[in-house]
Amino acid sequence: MSKPNRDRFDDVSRSSGRVGAHRAEAPGMNGWIVLLWSFVAALVLIIGGIFGSLVVMGRISLFPEAVPTGTPAPEETGVVDTTYSVLILNATADEGLDDQMRDTLINTGWSGDVVFASDSTSQDFATTTVYYVADDDELAAIGLAGVIGGADVQQSDFYADLNDTELKQLTVVIGLDRSANPPAGSETPAP
Repeated sequence: MSKPNRDRFDDVSRSSGRVGAHRAEAPGMNGWIVLLWSFVAALVLIIGGIFGSLVVMGRISLFPEAVPTGTPAPEETGVVDTTYSVLILNATADEGLDDQMRDTLINTGWSGDVVFASDSTSQDFATTTVYYVADDDELAAIGLAGVIGGADVQQSDFYADLNDTELKQLTVVIGLDRSANPPAGSETPAP
């Protein structure tokens, strides 16, 4: 094999210790920094994946629809239907509230033989409520609540067994919100 020709680089002193293309790792890069960057990259990918999944499933909306603030929701006004029988239960300690409400309904157009008034076994019912049984009876219950001066309206078949007529029945339970003398320690709801 032939010997290469000498040039000016052959005379450079070898004190630096580095020879060649210098592709070795930078001396300041250490394993902990690489581990930290790997952790940060994994965390970003996981968070991005979770967010992307929530968007695809529809749990997060990127562009939510604006909700109009000025228009109130329409309120059910109900229908006054005097063909229903009405059971009135006085669930307060005040005597005669059931008879007063019966007179109100009779003066509004109900027949006296389909409006029944009685005292309830309970005397601590909080809010006057009109109960109806079937979904078809809801508008009539709302109408009755309006006739008696406002009341809650709820669907329940609890009082359905008390109906001994062939007519559909609504039940009014008079609560402490209509009582002139609420029992001590009870709060009277604001009107």
